Amino acid sequence: MSEAQILNRTDPAADVGANDVDYKAALGADDGSLVENMVEAVKGMAGKVADKLDPLTEQYAGLFKTGLRTPVMRKPSDYGMAFEETWFPSMDGVPLEAWFIPAAGSDKLLIINHPMTCNRYGFPGHLPEYKGYFGGFEVNFLPELKALHDAGYNILTYDLRNCGRSGEGNGGISGLGLLECRDVVGSVRHAKDHPVMGKMRTGLFSRCMGGNSTIIAMAKWPEEFAHIEALVILNSVSGPTFIERGAENMGLDPHKAAKRLDERCRETTGFSLFDFRPQDYGHGVKVPTLMAQLRRDFLIHGEKDGQEIFDSLATETKELLWIDQSNQRFYAYNHFGQHPERLIEWFDRHMPVS
Repeated sequence: MSEAQILNRTDPAADVGANDVDYKAALGADDGSLVENMVEAVKGMAGKVADKLDPLTEQYAGLFKTGLRTPVMRKPSDYGMAFEETWFPSMDGVPLEAWFIPAAGSDKLLIINHPMTCNRYGFPGHLPEYKGYFGGFEVNFLPELKALHDAGYNILTYDLRNCGRSGEGNGGISGLGLLECRDVVGSVRHAKDHPVMGKMRTGLFSRCMGGNSTIIAMAKWPEEFAHIEALVILNSVSGPTFIERGAENMGLDPHKAAKRLDERCRETTGFSLFDFRPQDYGHGVKVPTLMAQLRRDFLIHGEKDGQEIFDSLATETKELLWIDQSNQRFYAYNHFGQHPERLIEWFDRHMPVS
């Protein structure tokens, strides 16, 4: 069997990441051993005096500061899709690397945004250097792109700033959507000005940080999105819930943890932790929107946070899809690649064949 055949093989029994993890055991919270080891490691940094909140705070402060640039390991041709390597500037000039995947005879285009630590391909969680993050399995967006392409959608998908092969912006600082919103505008402008894509009807599919970025961009620059016909948001999230849930998982005070992480975010990026709240920008989302959310996410308060974000969306045409197959956050990023029916149905319904 060729590599392409292996990559394209569909195993109905395989649902990557669709299993629960014992997060307390994974954290060492049951016996405190991991917590204590992390505290000792923090103490070793320039003689720092640490308590049990510091390791968790530093972990998230580091991730929120610079994100995680990961390699683009697969490409559309691995799945039988012809594509063009392309690039365009963000709204503020950061160069963004992209794929354009044309669908013959179609006038429908989807612009696709990815989560933090990921890129347009996915997340190489199966590699040794990334196995310690988010479940230890690969996130692969190519089956999802293949399903959308086969359903008749042209695709423009790209790496956000400081991710994949795109350029560095803002000194490498991650804005969790507050800076990356400029990339969303850049992608929409590029498609609108393109000699081929500019003639197409357009929808958006935005995941996690890409979802935050899209929500924020729609609130800040609504005129840029007047022609958008439909939107899907997957696993959008606010900043405080990560540290609050993490502290609870370790038996620590969530409010104290949020306060400390807010201080560290201000010290490392200039942003407040409480700036990272897409629900404060939901008033700008006025197109038909399907929002999909992992309900039992062990990293955040998934149901509470997701419902707040959904309720904030101003559009009258919206649906909330709860994903229940796993408690692992990154499972949700594989979900539509393995179960694309609802995703395709939403875009087909709101972007019907003209």
